[in-house]
Amino acid sequence: MPKRAREKGERMLNGAHLHLIVNHFPVVGILFSILLFLYGLVRGSEEIKKTGIGAFILLALITVPIYLTGEGAEEAVMGLPGVTEGFIGRHEEIAGLSAVLIELLGIACLAGLYFFRRSATMPKWFNAFVLVLAFSAAALMGLTANLGGQIRHTEVRDVVASPVAPNP
Repeated sequence: MPKRAREKGERMLNGAHLHLIVNHFPVVGILFSILLFLYGLVRGSEEIKKTGIGAFILLALITVPIYLTGEGAEEAVMGLPGVTEGFIGRHEEIAGLSAVLIELLGIACLAGLYFFRRSATMPKWFNAFVLVLAFSAAALMGLTANLGGQIRHTEVRDVVASPVAPNP
């Protein structure tokens, strides 16, 4: 952005901006994908189930750049008032687990599409496996989002569970 824009108080896109822009996709996307997959199960529609499976695969792809932008976000906020390594560390740890679980879900769904491509229906055990992975990923994504919000939003922090004791 030209120097003139910065003089007017406009900010350039940094690691924190980029991370905040994209990090909502998996949180909302996992819920949408679960609902889509469940709708396919209830309706008995293989096409809708496969669309839900495709959405899980897309989420796995989207999660990679989201996870990779976390380091830039950390660099952008470290040193700001109220931001501590404890809050960032907890978020980073759970985000890593969330990313691994979403990637496993994506790989499982991709494998399912490949291995069951000639079957008229996906096996019930596979549908159940996808749902268990998806609900587990959704729970971890929710926790990741909550912990990420606590980094800068002191109003949502639980003082008792805070990784850093408040100053006396």
